[in-house]
Amino acid sequence: MKISKFLFLLTALTWMSAGATRSAELTTNTPCRACCLSSEALGKPTDKSLYQVESRWATDTGKEMKLEALSGRPQVLVMFFANCTYACPILVSDLQRIEASLPPEIRTRVGFTLVSFDSQRDTSAALAEYRRSRQLTAENWTLLHGQPDDVLELAALLGVRYKEDAYGQFMHSNVITLLNARGEIVFQQTGLNSDPQEMVRRIEQLTN
Repeated sequence: MKISKFLFLLTALTWMSAGATRSAELTTNTPCRACCLSSEALGKPTDKSLYQVESRWATDTGKEMKLEALSGRPQVLVMFFANCTYACPILVSDLQRIEASLPPEIRTRVGFTLVSFDSQRDTSAALAEYRRSRQLTAENWTLLHGQPDDVLELAALLGVRYKEDAYGQFMHSNVITLLNARGEIVFQQTGLNSDPQEMVRRIEQLTN
């Protein structure tokens, strides 16, 4: 890992250690007013932005991109893997419930991003099939897979722990992260089958 990359990771992890209270303060006191601006209008990512990372990811269509391509509108992000038979289907359903709970005028101004732990099996084709089976729209949903080191880095920045077992299953944290348009973490929700209303409220704060 390059020194600059290490320093960014250390800075981000230090900032994240302030926890959900700090995230709530960011959302309440300094809401992002640029939920749907271009990357040029937003400027360079701040030192608290996940969009500083240099890793490159592939979408379910095979397109290569950096996380910075997600900038311009809030993103609700989850790390998952397509072969999961328990937690991940619930997490994705939680995201779909959040999406359905948003007012129609806000729904199109928010992105939902799934990033796979499984670099080996979750190819672009596998993720495309997952999109089809879960009926995830191309307009609002981004599905990504990447190299193991990049997955590890992103998980660390999000405070997500995971470990692959001998059967190719992943034990992992169940965390839903809300990013503002600049890629800064403003709220995280842990657990499964959570009430969507708090996340919806946070999203509405970012889009007003």
